[in-house]
Formats: sequence, structure tokens, C-alpha cells
Amino acid sequence: MKAQETFLASVNLKTEPTDKIDFNESSVLVSFNKKINAKNQLINTTGYSKLNVNYELYPFSGYEDLDHFSQFQNRVDYLFQASDKTKLKFSATPMFSFQENLDLSDFTLLGSFEIIRQLNANANITMGAARSTVFGTPKFIPLLAINYILNEKIRVSAGFPDSNISYSNNLRNKFSLTNSFNGSFYYLDKKSDENYNASKMSLSQMTTAFEYERNVDTNWFLNFRVGYDFNKKYKLTDSQDHTAYNFNTGNGGIFSIGIKYKQ
Repeated sequence: MKAQETFLASVNLKTEPTDKIDFNESSVLVSFNKKINAKNQLINTTGYSKLNVNYELYPFSGYEDLDHFSQFQNRVDYLFQASDKTKLKFSATPMFSFQENLDLSDFTLLGSFEIIRQLNANANITMGAARSTVFGTPKFIPLLAINYILNEKIRVSAGFPDSNISYSNNLRNKFSLTNSFNGSFYYLDKKSDENYNASKMSLSQMTTAFEYERNVDTNWFLNFRVGYDFNKKYKLTDSQDHTAYNFNTGNGGIFSIGIKYKQ
């Protein structure tokens, strides 16, 4: 690849247990970054994830068929340098979220628009809007972030839906404390009395986590993440996004491990 291009590939395993339901997710992601010229840049990110849901026998004996879900998405980001201090960012994400059988009815289009304004050499602010699934169903949400480089070792980003503070004591170690609103949904294959004629499964939470990334070789990185999910919601919804059944899972911990290749 040419010097101005970058490449990222990652594999991640995540587990999120609650009192009566365990969520286990595996995902793979590939991203290409191409700087076309001084003002234009394209990033293409393709990802696939598989979610497995494990229930205790009681009181969920009628939901064993709702045990695995898949999602495929391809996000395209376009960045335009509008002026010396202002960037514009446009994103489009076609996505398929399905239970088992994939068809055109499982398609959803997400996207966002952001304005990135450089305040000084160490700080910028991002404002915009997105159609996102952070609350479990596609909704329009505001985007806001204030990003600040405190020094060579510490960076801070405060905003919605994501905030984090990161610290690097050397070139190989990076420690981060993150807080994010995140969610997903999946179209169900069939409707029945057992799942209250629901058409979708919805999952959302706010996650606070500690993350450690280790550069083990020139291009290889290991990532470890532990944290806790607050306000966790797992429910079935109808075609109008009204709750058909709430599993009331309660909150729970999170642990994930991943490996990345960067070039």
C-alpha cells in the first residue's frame, strides 16, 4: 500500500453477563483510510458481528429460539477540509441486522454529519447529528465532543454519545477510561404468540469501561476491556418500536479481548 493509505483489521470477543441472561458477541472489522489530496479523505469500514444470547431456563423457557443474531455493515466516511480550521465529515452506513435468515427487509441506512472546528493547537470541537442505534432502535441524535490534548501522554474527549480519557506512558502502552451510550437491534425471522408478535429485538446500555491496549509488535496490538453496563435494556418491539416484551435483565459487567493489525 502507498504511504498515505492506512489499513486496520481487528477481531474482538466480548461477554456481558447479567443475573439471568448472558450476552456473548464476536466481531471482525476491516478499515481502509485513503487521503485523496490535501482537502479530501475517504475511510471505508466493513464489519460483521454475531451475538449469542444464553438464557436461564426460568422464566425464559419460551425464548430459546432468540439465541443468536447477526449484523453486517459497511460505513463510508468522507472528510472535507473546508478551511484551515474547519473540517466537514459525512458518513453513510448501510446495515443488515437479522436473526438467522437474511433478506432485504433486514436493511437499515444509518448516517451522520459533523463539523469539526479546530480551536487551537491542542483542542477541537465536534458538533453534528446522526441517525444511530445507540438507544436500541434507529433514531436521530445530536453529536457533540470537545477533544483536548493535555500533553504528550494524556488526551481527553468529553461529549455525547462517547467520552474518554487516555494515557500513554510509552509508545507501547495505552490506558483509557471510556463512557459510551451504545445499542443495536435485529429484525426477527418470524412472529408468534411466544414473542408477542414482535418484529425486532432491541438492546441498549450505557457502558463505563477501563481499556488497555498493548503494542506487542510493529503492527500488532492486543486490547483488553473491563467495565460495567448501566441502564441495560433488552426487549422485543413491534413495527412501531413499541415494547412488546421486556426481559428486565438488570445491569451487568463486561469483558472483552481483541487483536488488531494496523498498517
